[in-house]
Amino acid sequence: MEILYLLIPLSALLVLLILVVFGWALHAGQFEDLEREGERILRDDGSAFDGDQSAPAPGLQNP
Repeated sequence: MEILYLLIPLSALLVLLILVVFGWALHAGQFEDLEREGERILRDDGSAFDGDQSAPAPGLQNP
């Protein structure tokens, strides 16, 4: 029974921490555009590799 004196405040702190993190995520805009990330993996246009410059453009290759 004495363990409840420890577990109840710990669970209340855990719920408060979860609410704070969820509030931060809402305020930071983490849930604004949920569709783009789900559709990005389905596209085959290479848009996921926009910053990758490992392969030169076809017209710029050395002969």
